[in-house]
Amino acid sequence: MLGLQKMYNFELPEDKLDDYVNRELGAVIKKLNEAAQPCEGVMEELEKLKGGKYGLAVVSSSALPRVVASIKKTRWTTTSLATISSVLRLAWRSRPAAGPRNLPLCLQGHRCKAWECVAVEDSRSGATAAKNAKIPLIGYVGAYLEEGKEKQESVAKMLKEECGAIAVMYHWSEFEECLKAVEAS
Repeated sequence: MLGLQKMYNFELPEDKLDDYVNRELGAVIKKLNEAAQPCEGVMEELEKLKGGKYGLAVVSSSALPRVVASIKKTRWTTTSLATISSVLRLAWRSRPAAGPRNLPLCLQGHRCKAWECVAVEDSRSGATAAKNAKIPLIGYVGAYLEEGKEKQESVAKMLKEECGAIAVMYHWSEFEECLKAVEAS
Protein backbone atom coordinates (compact mmCIF):
# COMPACT_ATOMS: atom_id res chain seq x y z
CA MET A 1 0.00 0.00 0.00
CA LEU A 2 2.89 2.35 0.69
CA GLY A 3 4.17 1.67 -2.80
CA LEU A 4 0.77 2.32 -4.34
CA GLN A 5 0.47 5.60 -2.45
CA LYS A 6 3.82 6.72 -3.79
CA MET A 7 3.19 5.45 -7.34
CA TYR A 8 -0.22 7.12 -7.67
CA ASN A 9 0.58 10.15 -5.54
CA PHE A 10 -2.03 9.78 -2.81
CA GLU A 11 -1.91 9.39 0.93
CA LEU A 12 -4.14 7.41 3.26
CA PRO A 13 -4.67 8.62 6.80
CA GLU A 14 -2.85 6.39 9.28
CA ASP A 15 -6.07 4.90 10.69
CA LYS A 16 -7.22 3.91 7.16
CA LEU A 17 -3.80 2.45 6.38
CA ASP A 18 -3.86 0.46 9.66
CA ASP A 19 -7.37 -0.79 8.81
CA TYR A 20 -6.20 -1.88 5.34
CA VAL A 21 -3.11 -3.61 6.78
CA ASN A 22 -5.23 -5.41 9.40
CA ARG A 23 -7.77 -6.61 6.79
CA GLU A 24 -4.98 -7.80 4.50
CA LEU A 25 -3.27 -9.56 7.41
CA GLY A 26 -6.53 -11.30 8.31
CA ALA A 27 -6.93 -12.52 4.72
CA VAL A 28 -3.32 -13.78 4.63
CA ILE A 29 -3.70 -15.63 7.95
CA LYS A 30 -6.96 -17.21 6.76
CA LYS A 31 -5.22 -18.42 3.58
CA LEU A 32 -2.25 -19.74 5.60
CA ASN A 33 -4.62 -21.68 7.86
CA GLU A 34 -6.40 -23.15 4.84
CA ALA A 35 -3.56 -24.01 2.50
CA ALA A 36 -0.03 -23.59 3.87
CA GLN A 37 2.08 -26.71 4.14
CA PRO A 38 5.65 -27.12 5.36
CA CYS A 39 8.26 -27.78 2.70
CA GLU A 40 8.83 -31.48 2.20
CA GLY A 41 11.48 -32.76 4.61
CA VAL A 42 11.87 -29.58 6.69
CA MET A 43 10.15 -30.89 9.81
CA GLU A 44 12.39 -33.97 9.95
CA GLU A 45 15.49 -31.79 9.65
CA LEU A 46 14.30 -29.40 12.38
CA GLU A 47 13.62 -32.37 14.67
CA LYS A 48 17.23 -33.48 14.19
CA LEU A 49 18.44 -30.09 15.38
CA LYS A 50 16.51 -30.19 18.67
CA GLY A 51 18.84 -30.35 21.63
CA GLY A 52 21.93 -30.12 19.46
CA LYS A 53 24.54 -27.43 19.07
CA TYR A 54 22.22 -25.15 17.07
CA GLY A 55 19.31 -23.25 18.55
CA LEU A 56 16.41 -22.36 16.32
CA ALA A 57 15.00 -18.93 15.65
CA VAL A 58 12.45 -17.44 13.31
CA VAL A 59 13.45 -13.95 12.26
CA SER A 60 11.00 -12.02 10.14
CA SER A 61 9.95 -8.52 9.29
CA SER A 62 6.48 -9.93 8.74
CA ALA A 63 3.70 -9.25 11.21
CA LEU A 64 3.88 -11.47 14.30
CA PRO A 65 0.39 -13.00 13.75
CA ARG A 66 1.46 -14.15 10.26
CA VAL A 67 4.66 -15.69 11.62
CA VAL A 68 2.78 -17.47 14.42
CA ALA A 69 0.10 -18.73 11.99
CA SER A 70 2.83 -20.16 9.73
CA ILE A 71 4.52 -21.91 12.62
CA LYS A 72 1.25 -23.30 13.99
CA LYS A 73 0.37 -24.67 10.56
CA THR A 74 3.53 -26.80 10.68
CA ARG A 75 2.46 -28.13 14.10
CA TRP A 76 5.86 -27.01 15.38
CA THR A 77 5.20 -25.46 18.76
CA THR A 78 6.35 -21.91 19.25
CA THR A 79 7.75 -22.89 22.65
CA SER A 80 10.22 -25.23 20.95
CA LEU A 81 11.71 -22.27 19.10
CA ALA A 82 14.21 -20.14 20.91
CA THR A 83 13.06 -16.83 19.46
CA ILE A 84 10.38 -15.30 17.35
CA SER A 85 11.60 -11.88 16.32
CA SER A 86 9.18 -9.65 14.48
CA VAL A 87 9.03 -5.91 14.09
CA LEU A 88 5.35 -5.26 13.54
CA ARG A 89 5.64 -1.82 11.97
CA LEU A 90 8.15 -3.13 9.43
CA ALA A 91 5.58 -5.57 8.05
CA TRP A 92 5.25 -3.65 4.80
CA ARG A 93 8.97 -3.01 4.31
CA SER A 94 11.30 -5.30 2.44
CA ARG A 95 13.53 -7.57 4.49
CA PRO A 96 16.83 -6.02 3.39
CA ALA A 97 15.66 -2.85 5.14
CA ALA A 98 14.38 -4.73 8.18
CA GLY A 99 16.97 -7.51 8.28
CA PRO A 100 19.88 -5.38 9.44
CA ARG A 101 17.71 -4.44 12.42
CA ASN A 102 15.99 -7.79 13.10
CA LEU A 103 18.90 -10.17 12.67
CA PRO A 104 21.25 -8.35 15.07
CA LEU A 105 18.43 -8.23 17.64
CA CYS A 106 18.04 -11.98 17.30
CA LEU A 107 21.80 -12.50 17.64
CA GLN A 108 21.84 -10.31 20.74
CA GLY A 109 18.94 -12.29 22.24
CA HIS A 110 20.85 -15.53 21.68
CA ARG A 111 24.14 -13.99 22.84
CA CYS A 112 25.94 -15.18 19.74
CA LYS A 113 27.96 -13.74 16.90
CA ALA A 114 26.84 -13.70 13.26
CA TRP A 115 29.50 -16.23 12.24
CA GLU A 116 28.12 -18.68 14.82
CA CYS A 117 24.76 -18.76 13.02
CA VAL A 118 23.33 -20.08 9.78
CA ALA A 119 20.47 -18.51 7.82
CA VAL A 120 18.34 -20.52 5.42
CA GLU A 121 16.69 -18.29 2.84
CA ASP A 122 14.81 -18.71 -0.44
CA SER A 123 14.48 -15.08 -1.51
CA ARG A 124 16.74 -12.23 -2.52
CA SER A 125 15.38 -10.01 0.27
CA GLY A 126 15.94 -12.53 3.07
CA ALA A 127 19.30 -13.63 1.71
CA THR A 128 20.40 -10.00 1.36
CA ALA A 129 19.41 -9.36 4.97
CA ALA A 130 21.55 -12.33 6.07
CA LYS A 131 24.45 -11.11 3.92
CA ASN A 132 24.16 -7.60 5.37
CA ALA A 133 24.16 -9.05 8.89
CA LYS A 134 27.22 -11.19 7.93
CA ILE A 135 25.41 -14.45 8.75
CA PRO A 136 26.51 -17.52 6.74
CA LEU A 137 23.80 -18.47 4.27
CA ILE A 138 22.29 -21.67 2.91
CA GLY A 139 20.08 -20.94 -0.07
CA TYR A 140 16.90 -22.97 -0.52
CA VAL A 141 15.29 -23.30 -3.95
CA GLY A 142 12.86 -26.14 -3.26
CA ALA A 143 10.10 -23.56 -2.88
CA TYR A 144 10.40 -22.95 -6.63
CA LEU A 145 9.93 -26.60 -7.66
CA GLU A 146 6.51 -26.02 -9.23
CA GLU A 147 7.92 -23.16 -11.31
CA GLY A 148 10.41 -25.51 -12.95
CA LYS A 149 14.10 -26.33 -13.00
CA GLU A 150 15.00 -23.16 -14.91
CA LYS A 151 13.52 -20.96 -12.16
CA GLN A 152 15.30 -23.00 -9.48
CA GLU A 153 18.61 -22.60 -11.28
CA SER A 154 18.07 -18.86 -11.71
CA VAL A 155 17.32 -18.39 -7.99
CA ALA A 156 20.22 -20.66 -7.01
CA LYS A 157 22.59 -18.56 -9.12
CA MET A 158 21.30 -15.33 -7.57
CA LEU A 159 21.57 -16.72 -4.02
CA LYS A 160 25.17 -17.81 -4.61
CA GLU A 161 26.51 -14.97 -6.74
CA GLU A 162 24.65 -11.96 -5.38
CA CYS A 163 23.95 -13.02 -1.80
CA GLY A 164 26.96 -15.18 -1.03
CA ALA A 165 25.19 -18.45 -0.22
CA ILE A 166 27.79 -21.01 0.82
CA ALA A 167 25.56 -23.86 -0.34
CA VAL A 168 22.21 -24.19 -2.09
CA MET A 169 19.77 -26.99 -1.41
CA TYR A 170 16.96 -28.16 -3.65
CA HIS A 171 15.38 -30.41 -1.00
CA TRP A 172 15.62 -30.46 2.77
CA SER A 173 17.23 -33.91 2.59
CA GLU A 174 20.37 -31.98 1.54
CA PHE A 175 20.38 -29.85 4.68
CA GLU A 176 22.96 -31.83 6.68
CA GLU A 177 25.45 -31.70 3.79
CA CYS A 178 24.86 -27.97 3.31
CA LEU A 179 25.31 -27.39 7.04
CA LYS A 180 28.64 -29.25 6.88
CA ALA A 181 29.71 -26.98 4.01
CA VAL A 182 28.88 -23.92 6.11
CA GLU A 183 30.77 -25.31 9.10
CA ALA A 184 33.78 -26.08 6.91
CA SER A 185 33.82 -22.52 5.56
